[in-house]
Amino acid sequence: MKRFITEGDGLPTWQSPISHAVVVGNTCYLSGQLSVSAEGEYIPGTVQEEAERAFSNLFNAVRASGFSAEDLVFVDIVLADIFDIQVVNLLYAELFPVGRRPARTFCQAAALPFGARVKVMGVAVGEPQS
Repeated sequence: MKRFITEGDGLPTWQSPISHAVVVGNTCYLSGQLSVSAEGEYIPGTVQEEAERAFSNLFNAVRASGFSAEDLVFVDIVLADIFDIQVVNLLYAELFPVGRRPARTFCQAAALPFGARVKVMGVAVGEPQS
């Protein structure tokens, strides 16, 4: 059975035809999240600020799907400038303690929506709480 998560507490309202997450069994596939407000408006800022908002939106999508941040097993981080990796690494270390860090990738994109600096997406596995 599949569940498509299109709205929930703390999730931005999108004008695009997407789901924030799709749950299939005990796996949650999370769409890319940016530094956006609850209304879906891009909020520009420093790499640190944008990464914090993007991760906050990712965690909200995880919770709206019935999972928790501890259920994340994979995180994909896309940067507009790969040289910002150290700033995001420091935040990542704060958000995910040693021994509970998901596998992850970093890559650079030629461009991100709205001119954003950071986009994060992931996969969570666990027993969803409906």
